[in-house]
Amino acid sequence: MSMNRPESSPLQAHLTPWVGRIMLVNAVVVVLLQTVFTAPLFTELLRFAPDQALARPWTFVSYLFVHGGVLHLGGNLLLLFVFGPPVELRMGGRAFVLYYLYCGLGAAVFTLGLASFLPVPPLLGASGAAFGTAIAFAFAQPDATTTLLPLPLRVSARSLVALLAGVNLVLALWFNEGAAHLGYLGGLAAGYVFFRIQGLVGRRQREEPKSIARRPVMAPIPVRQGSAVTDVRPALARPEPREEYPADEVDRVLDKISAFGIQSLTADERRFLDEVSKRKRKDLH
Repeated sequence: MSMNRPESSPLQAHLTPWVGRIMLVNAVVVVLLQTVFTAPLFTELLRFAPDQALARPWTFVSYLFVHGGVLHLGGNLLLLFVFGPPVELRMGGRAFVLYYLYCGLGAAVFTLGLASFLPVPPLLGASGAAFGTAIAFAFAQPDATTTLLPLPLRVSARSLVALLAGVNLVLALWFNEGAAHLGYLGGLAAGYVFFRIQGLVGRRQREEPKSIARRPVMAPIPVRQGSAVTDVRPALARPEPREEYPADEVDRVLDKISAFGIQSLTADERRFLDEVSKRKRKDLH
């Protein structure tokens, strides 16, 4: 899987500090569990088991670093390597770590809810947090193209996130322990809710009270016509028609700035925002 980015995109290809640290910790824990702490007890103490979650509250986070094997670990590290660095660059290191843990916690809470309706096996691995990272990237760069190697297919970031969700649903239906795959989607849902709420809050803060059109109060002017006096009111000036702004597009661009910073805008979005700013300044004068 490789990322093709437009030249105007601020995305970076190198590994960022916290993504590298998270990947390293995941790899080290897997190696230790398979070479030193090989007793099943260690894995049981770290994995998230819904029926023991309240007795072992640390497992809401610790399960993120325990994987079912090298392939499971490799898949999650690949997602983090592709999507993690640009998301960390947008959010900053501390915010990225908190968001990563939040998505992992969301997957655990979602799994706990599923356990009320169907039997759910213990949850292992960082898939929920990795999916949350992927959807964060999709919110920032929805049209960035991704090449799925070795297949010569290019898809947008949002399409890839939808594909990941679909694959997990298929795995959930075909395998006996599919409920665990449903649990991973909790991380995806947590990320989606996070950015939707952030967008709504940012939009509400930007909303300005609608101005009330006030008609000028003009005192009548007495005018004598012959022997009679008639009150004449001056004609009211009609407001000039103003060009409407594309409010939906302005909101979308401002939501993107609120979530990821102004550096996440493409060249076209920067030109659009500059044009809107120029019109607004012209209207004020």
